[in-house]
Amino acid sequence: MPNASARPKHGRRSRRRRREDSARNELVSSSLESAQQCLFNQDYGTAFVHYLLVLNLAPAFKDFAKESFRFTLSKWAEELDSVGRIQDLFDCYEQALELFPADEVILNSMGEHLFRMGFRDEAAGHFHKALKVRPDYPEARENFYRVANWLVERWHFLMLNDHGRNRKYQQAIQKAVQSGCNTVLDIGTGTGILGMCAKKAGAAEVYACELSKTMYELACEVVTANGMDGKIKILHMKSLEMEVPKDIPHRVSLVVTETVDAGLFGEGIIESLIHAWHHLLLPPQRGENEFQEQSATGRVIPARATVFGMAVESLEIRRHHRLCVSEVGSLSMAAAGELRSPVSCSSEPDDSMEPYTTERLSRLPGGYKTLTEPFTALNIDFNNMQELEGLSTREVQQIRLPVTQEGELDALAVWFQLHLDEESSLSTGPQEDTCWEQAIYPVHNTKGFLLKPQDELIVEVSCRDAFLRLCSVAVLRDGHEIRLDKRPQGLQYSGNPISNPNPEAELCSALACLQTDQTQTKDFCMLECSEIALLNNEDYHQSFCSALAKLISYLKIKSQKQEQGSGIKSDSTPSSDLLYVLDVSEGFSLLSLIAASHGHVKAYSSVEKKKQQEVLKRLARSSNIPEQHLEFWLNHTEDEQGMLQRPSREKLWSAIILDCIETCGLIRQKLMEKASLARCLLEDGGRIFPEKIVVHGMLVESDTLLLESAVQGQEPTLGFNIAPFINQFTVPVHVFLDFSTLECRHLSESVELFVLDLMDANANYTNREVKVQATSAGKITAVPFWYHIYLDQEISVSTLSQNSHWKQAAAVLQQPLEVQAGDWVRLAVKLHKSTISISAHIENVLGPMEQ
Repeated sequence: MPNASARPKHGRRSRRRRREDSARNELVSSSLESAQQCLFNQDYGTAFVHYLLVLNLAPAFKDFAKESFRFTLSKWAEELDSVGRIQDLFDCYEQALELFPADEVILNSMGEHLFRMGFRDEAAGHFHKALKVRPDYPEARENFYRVANWLVERWHFLMLNDHGRNRKYQQAIQKAVQSGCNTVLDIGTGTGILGMCAKKAGAAEVYACELSKTMYELACEVVTANGMDGKIKILHMKSLEMEVPKDIPHRVSLVVTETVDAGLFGEGIIESLIHAWHHLLLPPQRGENEFQEQSATGRVIPARATVFGMAVESLEIRRHHRLCVSEVGSLSMAAAGELRSPVSCSSEPDDSMEPYTTERLSRLPGGYKTLTEPFTALNIDFNNMQELEGLSTREVQQIRLPVTQEGELDALAVWFQLHLDEESSLSTGPQEDTCWEQAIYPVHNTKGFLLKPQDELIVEVSCRDAFLRLCSVAVLRDGHEIRLDKRPQGLQYSGNPISNPNPEAELCSALACLQTDQTQTKDFCMLECSEIALLNNEDYHQSFCSALAKLISYLKIKSQKQEQGSGIKSDSTPSSDLLYVLDVSEGFSLLSLIAASHGHVKAYSSVEKKKQQEVLKRLARSSNIPEQHLEFWLNHTEDEQGMLQRPSREKLWSAIILDCIETCGLIRQKLMEKASLARCLLEDGGRIFPEKIVVHGMLVESDTLLLESAVQGQEPTLGFNIAPFINQFTVPVHVFLDFSTLECRHLSESVELFVLDLMDANANYTNREVKVQATSAGKITAVPFWYHIYLDQEISVSTLSQNSHWKQAAAVLQQPLEVQAGDWVRLAVKLHKSTISISAHIENVLGPMEQ
């Protein structure tokens, strides 16, 4: 019969479990109490550890503690970020996600930190997961849209919408495969379209590689959806890391790639192909007359490329790459020294500089003037390994270009022709309807040099670090060589023409300047292109100068009246009586100096870089601004999070200058939160600059915006189903637009869309409906918008002005809206944090077209 003594043993285990449970409950209770106390004391690190202990021991508390845990994690992450403990920060997020793997707030917050650290692929994954958990979570949606612009650039959509380009690549691949190239590697596969073309053409084996995690995952989805899963092997890696037989079983007979940028070599095609010829491709065909089986030799598509260039004059390029004004808001710039953009066309490699920038010349505001005929800068054969390996050791080539039109030399514009095979080619020229922009090599002369017909421009072409470099080095005039890379100061400039010039005197003056110029310092201060364009924006700085002068005058008079009323008279200007102005503009800004130049002002600048601070100090000295009247605010704060605070315990700010609009055309993130805090830090009568922002917009029909936003049409791309996958990365707002050159039809007059009042919180709202009357019949595809920035009630600047350093943005509707002239269109405009969204419908017609 059963042993009755077994029951008491079970009872002892129960008592021990109860004692353990009691101890655990006591530990959980005390840890929860400690977490809450630490939170109250703002000891976020200790609070986070206590919460981890509580939630691991007692998961039942998750719902109860979720909000406090999120807040603690957020504050502790900010502290870790501020002291550079990045690994600890991410470890904390990993621990949090183990507890709350499907928490949209934690996923989104980790994505934000990842994005700030430059991990865009990983950030996108976290934002995407947050949206899957909660599709209507606006913070994650806004972040995903922002990161999508980085991960899937707009040219991907243009490229897939370029049917001519796609057909030419498909035909070249089909011919190569049918001639015997039956093993294929697609380097930089993107959506996988070229690899699928090879498989469809009958290739026995197709491999592809893609470095971007986002594009790799997209390519895998596309290949699977098109029934080629298992038939195309896609690798998430650089081609430079690939080996035979570890990654692919044997060498391939064909490499297809389009890893080219506007400057042809900028995406590393030379290095990739050198590695491919050494390690991944079969050997090339030995000679034209020697017969070899195609399957036994290797080849590359594209086969060759020819690079072209020409000299151009363009005010738009000029104002983004060199200082064009002698004064900025009444400040003389003579003492600033050399200010240079980070784009250098020097033939010598420099890691701190980019060799070129890019522009779409056909959409350049103000257009451009060609100063020379197009010339051939370079030819390269991608099927010649010796030529590829010798590219970086080629001697610098000098080319003489006859000048055909008079004009100021601003840049060399460069494009190329890509020869896919002997029959098909693609051009990226400025007159072509192409997804590529042109490469721009700006001239850095402090003042522009005026080229004249009969001159010859000497250009040097080199590829010393596998980047194509073109540099305008000299001009031949009347048999004499005038060096441009020495920045002579005595040449004839288009900004100050000389009447009836004497050519001999002009030449002697130029040559004399060369002798003195050699002693000039090589030191310079580097500014972003947008910062140089900002300095060249005279209206902007003059408007700020006037608005600040009005405020300072008002506050001085107010102070004097208060002194008279109190019977106290002061002959001196003690620091306690100074007006305090804080400029929290992003990047390089002279607004603090402009404020200090009015006298009786102590100005604080948020400029952080040491060289840029030195420029401001030199300008202050040359403008007789006392050294103690200019300080750098970030030197007084522990981190940027605490930027908006009182100047001292006894003082408040007379003016706070906020940077409200990003160069790309969007409202800066957390602008209204900053304005709310700034209002609390102002003295009586103090102002925020600007005080108000008015958003204006217009109804337009633009096929260009549609082509740049999504793959268009119902037909598959070359027979492949790609659109549904890449169109996941469609963003509702396009940025960096030049509205003045955007190909579009205006379907209405401009209209006020929204108002943000930075001085009066009660005047603000989050939703607004606006009625707009269509002036022409057409399809509304987008609503471009821009801003009127009111510094006070009378003084304003527009981001749409011709010399603005800002670009414009446009809200693109998901579905175009047909209108007739005279129709009234109702726009629903919403502002969530700093993101504007717009939907539209015709009056009396149901079903809004949400964007």
